[in-house]
Amino acid sequence: MRIDIRGDKVKITDAIKTQIEEKLGKLDQYFENPEELKAYVVVRVRNKEQTIEVTIPTPKFTLRSETSEADLYTAIDFTIDKLERQIRKNKTKMRRKFKDVLQYEMMMNMQEEEEEENNSQIVRRKTIELRPMDEEEAVLQMELLGHDFFIFKNIDTESVSVLYKRKDGSYGIIDTE
Repeated sequence: MRIDIRGDKVKITDAIKTQIEEKLGKLDQYFENPEELKAYVVVRVRNKEQTIEVTIPTPKFTLRSETSEADLYTAIDFTIDKLERQIRKNKTKMRRKFKDVLQYEMMMNMQEEEEEENNSQIVRRKTIELRPMDEEEAVLQMELLGHDFFIFKNIDTESVSVLYKRKDGSYGIIDTE
């Protein structure tokens, strides 16, 4: 797996880089072609908290984990453990759900774009490609990303829908006309 490591208000030393590469290397065993994958790692420092965010987009799904700890190496360990649990937890769901290679291509492929000029209150902009999927696939993808909402093209209603997690732990859907 290729690894892209960035530091935000922190210098990435060789020791940090080696630790991240070693730990992420453990995840290679779960992928068929790990050399084709790229992991995006962002290390941040805010006050006394060290935060590491790892995003691994694959053709089948997107893995994402973020952890904040006082010690960076502890945060790295926790983040990798979270990613590994996500893979194992959802392995049977994904096998059952994504039997056909064509269904893999229907998963959402997110691309972030930072806005160069910040003249308004918008501080971040994302562009997403809407892929057709059913509601169960959207729930699975939202759980994998660790987000509270997910935008997708609903196969059943043929409209753009927003799936969101309610305070009681259940899910809601907003459909467009």
